[in-house]
Amino acid sequence: MISDDEMKNENEKIVDNQKPLAGQYASEAHASGTGRKQLLVSLVILLVGVVLTVMLVKFKKPPQMTESKKFAPLVKTQILKPRDVTMVISGFGTVSPKVQVEIVPQVSGKVVWVNPEFKAGGFIKKDKPIIEIDPRDYQLAVQQAQAVVAEAKVRLDLEKAEALVARKEWDQINPGKEPTSTLVLREPQIKRAQAQLASADAQLETAKLSLERTKITLPIEARIISETVDLGQYVSIGQSIGNAYGLEAVEIELPLEDHELKWFDVPENSNGFDANDPTAKTTVAYVKADFAGAQHTWKGYVTRTAAEIDKKSRLVSVIIEVTKPFDNIDNKPDLLPGMFVEIFIEGKVLKNVFAVPRNALHERDKLWIIENEKLRIIKLDIVRFDDDYAYTTSSLNGNVTIVVSSLDIAADGMKIRTKIEPKDSDTAGE
Repeated sequence: MISDDEMKNENEKIVDNQKPLAGQYASEAHASGTGRKQLLVSLVILLVGVVLTVMLVKFKKPPQMTESKKFAPLVKTQILKPRDVTMVISGFGTVSPKVQVEIVPQVSGKVVWVNPEFKAGGFIKKDKPIIEIDPRDYQLAVQQAQAVVAEAKVRLDLEKAEALVARKEWDQINPGKEPTSTLVLREPQIKRAQAQLASADAQLETAKLSLERTKITLPIEARIISETVDLGQYVSIGQSIGNAYGLEAVEIELPLEDHELKWFDVPENSNGFDANDPTAKTTVAYVKADFAGAQHTWKGYVTRTAAEIDKKSRLVSVIIEVTKPFDNIDNKPDLLPGMFVEIFIEGKVLKNVFAVPRNALHERDKLWIIENEKLRIIKLDIVRFDDDYAYTTSSLNGNVTIVVSSLDIAADGMKIRTKIEPKDSDTAGE
């Protein structure tokens, strides 16, 4: 049998075990109520968003259409005017002496005197001695030749005297008759004596010439390039003792393409060329060179063309002559052989020609011009090109406005602006 106290204790345990379960059930009920509230709030917010979206779409105003202003391309222009243009043919060349000589003695002997200017870079006057060879042997040869001449004259005089005696004797023996043989009057002997005298005279002249040649001179004013002889040295006939060139003129060989020759005149006969003759048909050429820190210009003339066309380059060489290149006029330096120079030949004059800048050409012969604020593309008939211009005499009339700037797209007839528009227009276009 269970007592009342034990029964009471059992009931208390059961009550204690049921208390946690009641708290759990209460918590779960509270959480379930909070979730339903949050779900309800979310649904309300979503519904309000959908309603607002529908209203915005329904009452939305369409965008206002505005037409943007378009501007024509802006280009740089230049006005071309027809004018008379002198064709200038240019190129480069190297200066060389017109006359260059090798100094060679014509007699042998020991050098007893040397001109102080006989050295590289020295100047030798015309007919002034360069060196002197010991003349004593040649002086003796002259004296010997003079003695031979004197003897030959005496012999001739004797033969003539004997001929006179023979004539008198013949006339006495054969009056009124002429000798049948030339030997009677000693004519062959006289001719032989005359020949011997002539030979002696020639030998004397040869001896005098050899004596004269002991002083070596040049028939031109010259500048010495090199020398290989000194005082006391023995020189032989035909031995080179130096080189020199004349100071009268220098030449420059200018290679050109053959089609350039039609733009200037070349003298038909270079022997008749005379730059000082005002009536001579001459073509002027200007020779320019940078020397000693400055640019200098010399005036020259076209004298002839070379004898043949260069086999490798197929170019024709034109010869330019500059006279008096060593006259220090206006403090210009000497135009020395070996200088590399630029040459500008003044050619023929083209009448009413347009000089089009080469940077304004497109596809070699097409030009962009402006007519009534529109671009026009024309093809030119070009007669000549140079480094900077193309020259044309057709397709253009009067003053022409050309485009000198580039365009990404160019079409015939497109509108063009040739000056910057006001700032407000530029801003509106932006």
